[in-house]
Amino acid sequence: MHDSAEILHIRSSCYKQEVEHVRQYFQEQYQNWIVLDGTKSKWWILNSILNEVSISMKYIQTACIHRLCITPKELQCRLGEFGEYCPVCLVLHCHLVDCSETIALTHAAEYRRCYYKMCGNDHLQRFLNAPDEFVTPGCQHTLPQPHLLPRKLTQGQVKSRFPQQAEMKGFCPVTYLDGKQRYEALVRGKMEYAVEYREQIYVFETKQKQDKFLRAPETYCDQKLPSKVPPVCDPVPLTSLPTLGYLEQGVAVAIIKAMTAVGCLKPKYPFLGMQRSACIYVALYLKAFNHQSTNYTRQKYKKKLALFEENSELIPYLMSTMRGNYRPPSERPIDYEFKLNKFLALGDFPGTSNVL
Repeated sequence: MHDSAEILHIRSSCYKQEVEHVRQYFQEQYQNWIVLDGTKSKWWILNSILNEVSISMKYIQTACIHRLCITPKELQCRLGEFGEYCPVCLVLHCHLVDCSETIALTHAAEYRRCYYKMCGNDHLQRFLNAPDEFVTPGCQHTLPQPHLLPRKLTQGQVKSRFPQQAEMKGFCPVTYLDGKQRYEALVRGKMEYAVEYREQIYVFETKQKQDKFLRAPETYCDQKLPSKVPPVCDPVPLTSLPTLGYLEQGVAVAIIKAMTAVGCLKPKYPFLGMQRSACIYVALYLKAFNHQSTNYTRQKYKKKLALFEENSELIPYLMSTMRGNYRPPSERPIDYEFKLNKFLALGDFPGTSNVL
């Protein structure tokens, strides 16, 4: 039967296998996938659908193309003269704000059968209120030619442009200008934040400063460096340092943390001297917090470190508990016998084999 339990199970399995691909397709192409809670009543589902439809109708009435099932291909074919740059930012602030990274059409509108993308809701409302101010012929600003627009570069693209070097000797132009072109404002940029503008490459300190350059490249591109600039800081391999310098740069921080921990705890392991107890604790601490080791190794030695600390607490516990006159077993702490036997058992294994 078409509604038997077996048939329904097969249909349900096929649905679960394909629904994710269907959802992804509709989200990418039409952006109209809306999830409704099927456990609710049919009246709740009906009201939710009517509410979603009313929202879509509201967008239609305001010329906003959000929720109108505009595919990416259709969007590219009908983009206005500003492409995917925000016309409001260009007109009001002369800023080039690229909206291509925003896939959603939440802040996009249609005017004269062309599509325009804005960077935010406030600019969208301003465009809808007076669109003639932001499109030709009423707009006095035009988008530069494609080869004159700044574009981001990946590290691989920068390396492929070798031997071309970054402008300003690799210093961040935004940091330099914002720092009033002082010597202290000369900060090296990073290859991961690179931009090509007018066939020249610029690198920046952070992504925020990269975005700032993309908005107004003319403000930052024509800068001259002072005659003296900070030298290039080439990394020095640790193995080339003398022994004392190698230890200072390589293990000083870890040793300080371990010595601080042992100084705060002051462990005294049963049947071991103070000095040997401290040395073993430092060794376990370094192994437990060695970032070069695998996670399994670190967890293994963290457990050993915790056990070492627990056993080191046996002596002060027994000293405080056994002080005074004899007390019968009924008046002793519940864990007294267990900890006493544990303490005596540690004496049967002299040395450090029972610790490590």
